[in-house]
Amino acid sequence: MTKLRLPQDIRACLFDLDGVLTQTAVVHAAAWKEMFDAFLQRRDGPGFRPFDAVADYDEYVDGRPRADGVRTFLAARGIELPEGADDDPPDRETVHGLGNRKNILVLAKIREQGVDAYPGSVRFVAEARAAGLRTAVVSSSANCRDVLAAAGIEDLFEVRIDGVVAAQRALPGKPHPDTFLAAARDLGVPPGAAAVFEDALAGMDAGRSGHFGHVVGVDRVGQADALRAHGADTVVKDLAELLEDAS
Repeated sequence: MTKLRLPQDIRACLFDLDGVLTQTAVVHAAAWKEMFDAFLQRRDGPGFRPFDAVADYDEYVDGRPRADGVRTFLAARGIELPEGADDDPPDRETVHGLGNRKNILVLAKIREQGVDAYPGSVRFVAEARAAGLRTAVVSSSANCRDVLAAAGIEDLFEVRIDGVVAAQRALPGKPHPDTFLAAARDLGVPPGAAAVFEDALAGMDAGRSGHFGHVVGVDRVGQADALRAHGADTVVKDLAELLEDAS
């Protein structure tokens, strides 16, 4: 028998996708860097300051809806662009144009490299379900369902709140808690009885501001202190650390 290292009153688990369930955060970071570096080089010339795939990714884009990530990073560099439209072509220098270019790049990388789930995360989700806990995936990605299917883990989750659903329901993305709150509501569980599992600082902020029962920070890149500072109750390197043999 396996015991979950969670507070006893937790009845549901709400999981981020990239970096928590699947090994795709590094792919997203590489796509953001490729897109932003090309843009910055066109704008500033050979002496441009590159996008940092660790520091800039964690601070400005990780966990946020795509357009919000573009806006937040550009604002940090003092750059203003027109918003454009959702269907802007990827070569148009607007917020949505840059975001669409990033999406093309990340989908190409996923096709080339495939998608792997973290074994420890898959085991934890399976044990949580076996223990009677409800499960949902909460992601800002519009490609969430395809990634879950490619990783072979779509059936592990009762509810999916992703970029597509958020747009349909007009839910603001992380660091706002609305997508996590929607997942808990769809599962019929109050926020105080749900645990949030996130690797992004924006996701930590969402977990804290939503007053969830427990917030788990997943530290894949050595940012444990930052995760705690942004609201993590527990920090682990892998979700398997939250399992113990109770036999």
